[in-house]
Amino acid sequence: MTISRDIYTEPQDVDLRTLEQLGPLRPMAGIWEGQRGLDVKPKAEGPRKQAYVERIELQPIDPVTNGPQLLYGLRYHTHITKPGQVKTYHEQVGYWLWEPATQTVMHTLTIPRGQVAMAAGRVAPDAREFELVATQGLETWGICSAPFLQQAFRTSEFRIRVFFNDDGSWGYDEDTVLHIEGQEAPFHHTDRNLLHMVAQPTPNPLARAAT
Repeated sequence: MTISRDIYTEPQDVDLRTLEQLGPLRPMAGIWEGQRGLDVKPKAEGPRKQAYVERIELQPIDPVTNGPQLLYGLRYHTHITKPGQVKTYHEQVGYWLWEPATQTVMHTLTIPRGQVAMAAGRVAPDAREFELVATQGLETWGICSAPFLQQAFRTSEFRIRVFFNDDGSWGYDEDTVLHIEGQEAPFHHTDRNLLHMVAQPTPNPLARAAT
C-alpha cells in the first residue's frame, strides 16, 4: 500500500450515505438470525461439537477518514446462545470496514475472553464470496490475547470466509488455529452458520440528517 505524502488532508468526495458505499459489505447490513450454527471446540477429552443460535446486528456508521484515507463500515454486535438457553455462549463486537481506494475489507473483533483481532483481505466490490486473515505477531492484521489465553490457548491465525446466497441470506466459515498447552498439534477451532434477515438496517446518522 502506498501512503500519500500528505497524511493530513481529508478527501472531498465523501458520500454521506454509507449504505450506498459499502462495496462487498452491502449485503451484510441489517439484523440477522441463524438457527443452525455449529462450533467445534477443544475439550480435555478431545474436539466437541456444539450447535448454536445466533443474532447479529450490523448497522452503518458515518464515513471515517484518517487524513486522506476513507473508510465506510458497519458496526456489529453478535450474541450467541445454545439452543433453548438464555445464557450467553459467545458474544462479539467490532466493525466491518471497506476501503474503496485499495479494495480492502477489514474485520475487527473483540470478545470478552481477553482477546482482540483484526483480519483483512483484498476483495472486489461486487464479490459474492471473500476470505479475510489475521496472523499473530504481525503489526497489522494481527491478534492480541490476554496472558492466560496466550499461554494456554495461543491463537496463531484466524480466517473467516463470507459467502452470499441468491435468496439474500449469507453465511460464514471460521477457522481459529489454537496452540493448546500440552498438545503438540495445532487445533482448528471452527465455527459456521447461515444467517437470514429479520430487520433492515438503519441509515447512518449523517445520511438521516441529510434527508
